[in-house]
Amino acid sequence: MPENNDDLRPSWVPEEKNPEFACSVMRGIDTTANSITGAKEYPDAPLRKVPLRKKMTVEQYIDGVAKGDRVTLSKAITLIESNAPKDFDKAQRVLQGLLPRTGKALRIGITGVPGAGKSTFIESFGQMLCHQGYKVAVLAVDPTSSITGGSILGDKTRMQNLSREPNCFIRPSPSKGTLGGVARKSRETMLLCEAAGCDVILVETVGVGQSETTVRSMVDFFMLVVLTGAGDDLQGIKKGIMELADAIVVNKADGDNLERAKVAQGEYERMCEFIRPATEGWKTHAYRCSAIKKTGLLELWAVMRQFEKVTKNSGIFENRRQRQILDWVNSMIDEHLHNLFFEDPLIKSRLPSVKAAVLAGVVSPSQAVTELIRSFDMDRASIKHLEETEK
Repeated sequence: MPENNDDLRPSWVPEEKNPEFACSVMRGIDTTANSITGAKEYPDAPLRKVPLRKKMTVEQYIDGVAKGDRVTLSKAITLIESNAPKDFDKAQRVLQGLLPRTGKALRIGITGVPGAGKSTFIESFGQMLCHQGYKVAVLAVDPTSSITGGSILGDKTRMQNLSREPNCFIRPSPSKGTLGGVARKSRETMLLCEAAGCDVILVETVGVGQSETTVRSMVDFFMLVVLTGAGDDLQGIKKGIMELADAIVVNKADGDNLERAKVAQGEYERMCEFIRPATEGWKTHAYRCSAIKKTGLLELWAVMRQFEKVTKNSGIFENRRQRQILDWVNSMIDEHLHNLFFEDPLIKSRLPSVKAAVLAGVVSPSQAVTELIRSFDMDRASIKHLEETEK
């Protein structure tokens, strides 16, 4: 501490302070270029220039992802997730160049009640697949705060053992409030992982809820992870979620909980008798496993492979993939029109006054929407007319 540090004392320090009063404000870091380069101590030393990171070309992205390079794959996913308009065209060219390499992986969606052990299950299940020689990608979607817009992205932290596997790639992504808890660009991310040579893609959703059904439109096999105490749990699980599941898995079936897990499995198995199968030609069953003890995982993998075999032989697998592509097109159209509407300068200028009129009771919400859409149509028509006139 400096000999005379009175100028560093906080304003609330008592005037008649004890000499040993040690509270003081630390000096801030000098952020000038001189302090960084050491020019204060060495005035004659040349300033060190920090080189800018070179941007990758489309060809470098395609080549790196095709070779399975993790760093390039991570950068490509970041490019895909970018909301910057300048990155959109580049990202689409990268996707277009990698499309011939996609579509070969088995896509598995995993959802469940909070605390059911989805992340623990994925870690144990993913490790088992890696040890069998499969290349695995885990897309862990974290919830985004509706207040701050932030996301913890803690799934990778919880999967420390799996993240060390050389054959596994984990990518936590914020849900950004998207319906279904699945990140807006998760479909494109799956394609990149497939192009990088992944055999199995595990998509973990935020949690169970009616909006989580969106994940069904992205994956081949959909699994619901539940806890013991089926009688109580059935009340907390929406019927719509169970109707979408190709398998129901009772996790934490170990130790003192094993007997309760067996009872829960029986309860869910009986429920499956009254629920319409999620996939044509496939009967949904309940299973039990222990992600901690790593029991029941091989059986579940055998079920998934059997599902793949049955649905491919019947043509259901390919038909579902085709429907998913069409759903993807529709969602992209919705997103594009949404952005086009709210980014329109006229709408931006009129929206605050229209909202104020609705809140004041001057116009109804329906009337306000009709007026805004009419203004938007007229604005787009005038822009088109102006462009044609200039030609």
